[in-house]
Amino acid sequence: MPSSVANAANNTDPGRLVLGIESSCDESAAAVVADGRRVLSSVIASQIKDHAPFGGVVPELASRRHLENLAPTVMAALSEAGVTLDDITGVAVTQGPGLIGALLIGLNLAKALAWSRELPLVGVSHLEGHLAALSLAQEPPPYPFMALLVSGGHTSIFLVRAPGEQQELGSTVDDAAGEAFDKVAKLYGLGYPGGIIIDRMAAAGDPSVIQLPRPRMHDGTLDFSFSGLKSAVVRFREANQGEDYRMEDLCAGFQEAVVEVLVKKTLAAAQERGVGHLALAGGVAANQRLRAAMAEAAAREGLGVTLPPLALCTDNAAMIAAAGCHHLRAGRRMPLEADAISRLPKGGALPAEALA
Repeated sequence: MPSSVANAANNTDPGRLVLGIESSCDESAAAVVADGRRVLSSVIASQIKDHAPFGGVVPELASRRHLENLAPTVMAALSEAGVTLDDITGVAVTQGPGLIGALLIGLNLAKALAWSRELPLVGVSHLEGHLAALSLAQEPPPYPFMALLVSGGHTSIFLVRAPGEQQELGSTVDDAAGEAFDKVAKLYGLGYPGGIIIDRMAAAGDPSVIQLPRPRMHDGTLDFSFSGLKSAVVRFREANQGEDYRMEDLCAGFQEAVVEVLVKKTLAAAQERGVGHLALAGGVAANQRLRAAMAEAAAREGLGVTLPPLALCTDNAAMIAAAGCHHLRAGRRMPLEADAISRLPKGGALPAEALA
């Protein structure tokens, strides 16, 4: 068995029609993307109902569902795109970061498909995938741009200079923003996924009623911290037991604290680097208040802004295929002996040895 998969004779342009596979957490996803820009199909088998009773993702349960769902999801993506595996020119798969068991299921399926069809295969960083999702928007952001990537597991600011060329300028030192949303929702028994529920409740609340701290707002860095904000909510709850206050106001106050820090630090990064365009990426990029606040800040400062379609915010395989297209065309390949990577080094890129 060769150490990497490539069939140059059959695939003169490995990025022409890429099959993407994503299984880093609780979404079994597959997609077919043409030339890194056109989404021919994007199919997601959600596990929200499976994990909702537990208030969060259960890793072992997620892995079992991927075993059941991922192969049928790939076949559905091919069917929706009107193609077969014979038409695919390259395979891209999330290699990390994520839940190790979940990653391995997607990784091994991608390896099997690529090896059996002699297709070039590339591993993709999940974070780079979120940034690449912006290239699938109807009007992609011009390079260079400053991207706020915010999700349940990650909160980072990236300077994106070109496809596949990004530099992390700041990141969370503890909880990610999406993680803080979910923990606060779980604390009050609001349900899962917490971020969506808090967003909806906050729309009916007044953010000025309950004031909460803005962590690391003026620390002179581009890093984030949301653990202390979560603790402030815990202390508020303990100090106001039996008091009459609206959950909508608490949700609005909490959400406003998170959003203000996210937007101001992203804006500061753009101003420091002289970048004229902002962009949102990641699951929390679907938050309506964050989208509005980022658009307002960009307009106020005379900057451009890209807010991705909601379907491209959450985990999906189209973003993995889009990122993979760039790497495949650059000649990068993932060795068949490569392993999944649950945690990436600072910067969000796959280690150099992960690609050959």
